[in-house]
Amino acid sequence: MTAIIKLKDNVFTKKNEFESINHLTKKILDKTLKQLEKEGVFVFPEEVSEAEDITKDQMILQRINDCYRTSNVLGFLGYGKERLVIESRFSTGKSDYFFQYLLECVLDFPNFLELHTDADQNSRMFNLLVFLFPYYLKSAMRKGLFKTYKNYQYNDGNLKGTIDIARHIIRNTPFTGNISYNQREFSFDNDLMQLIRHTIEFIKTKPYGNKLLRRAKDEISAIYEATTDYEYYDRRKIIIANRKKPIRHAFYHDYRELQRLCIMILQYEKQQIGSGVRQLHGILFDGAWLWEEYINSLIGQFFYHPRNKGKEGAQRLFAGNVGLIYPDFISRDNKNRTIADAKYKPINNIGNKDYLQVLAYMFRFDATNGYYFYPESGEIKNLELHLNSGSTYEKDVGARENIRLSKYGLLIPNNVADYDQFKTQMKESELSFKSHFDGL
Repeated sequence: MTAIIKLKDNVFTKKNEFESINHLTKKILDKTLKQLEKEGVFVFPEEVSEAEDITKDQMILQRINDCYRTSNVLGFLGYGKERLVIESRFSTGKSDYFFQYLLECVLDFPNFLELHTDADQNSRMFNLLVFLFPYYLKSAMRKGLFKTYKNYQYNDGNLKGTIDIARHIIRNTPFTGNISYNQREFSFDNDLMQLIRHTIEFIKTKPYGNKLLRRAKDEISAIYEATTDYEYYDRRKIIIANRKKPIRHAFYHDYRELQRLCIMILQYEKQQIGSGVRQLHGILFDGAWLWEEYINSLIGQFFYHPRNKGKEGAQRLFAGNVGLIYPDFISRDNKNRTIADAKYKPINNIGNKDYLQVLAYMFRFDATNGYYFYPESGEIKNLELHLNSGSTYEKDVGARENIRLSKYGLLIPNNVADYDQFKTQMKESELSFKSHFDGL
């Protein structure tokens, strides 16, 4: 009998409620995301260590007194016959349509149905890994095809490498004018490219495979051209070769993550699904990152979007290249500059350090308006704050009408009949949200 527990992100839950998944809980409790990655869990995005809202030191399940607390992480974990599902706290209905919608909008994931059984949960974990493949493939191949040195054997009269004496004696006695030699050459047809090719062929066997792969058709065509020696029966050998020799060069970081994803896809069904194997597995997503990228898809025409993870659009607080900062959003209108921050938290949880951060950004860019964009699952209660002037010592504290900081929510539908209805209502919420910036 499989035990499944569903939790929300960023909530406290009593310890005794985890008794049915006791073994899984022990495997993940008080462990960082970095530790879980080493044990076989896939974490997205891969550069969590450089994101402000989530770090590799963050714990997915942390012990606090007699409770366990979840964090900003969404996704699925399994161990043996035990399953843990972490949903978005902004989905208050029976189904986590909001998480599904974020994946569809940000990562172009196909629609997937609500899943209830153990087999369904395993299929959902596996499908999420597969759906990530086009994203990682396109990201890696922005650097071009991966090439590495490969040893080739020749037997001709154009000596260019090291003579292979034993082979030369066997093949060229009596001497006919040819020389047997070995040469190291750069090649695109290497173990990593073969691994990617095997993953492509494996995904093609799935009902949604061809449709999914069309999202990276140019990259896939390049892989086919590079892997002319592909053989289906080499799959096990290729997986072993890639596990023994992971990509380590910093320039090919994206290929390292793609390599890891391919291995997990090709081995997942064999080792995990329905097998009850005592091995931790799963896939986790940074909810704050998904929310920020989703907001960018709505307001990108009005705002620049510096990216900490991708080292894009870096700004400095001070002259002399001092004080690296990455504001979430900087308005494209430089005459009436606006700074905005995407916050994956309820309106009442936005405060303290959040205020200081955005106010510092506003001061840096001479902005008089600042925004927090947050998801609202109840009733929209936008709040406009005016910066004070004066001090209590002189008893002259007063609001500045010209410097405003607003909390501006996007309504997340709930109590909907199905995912199609959720999407329809989300489109309405988006139109209302975007209309506020039409004048920018």
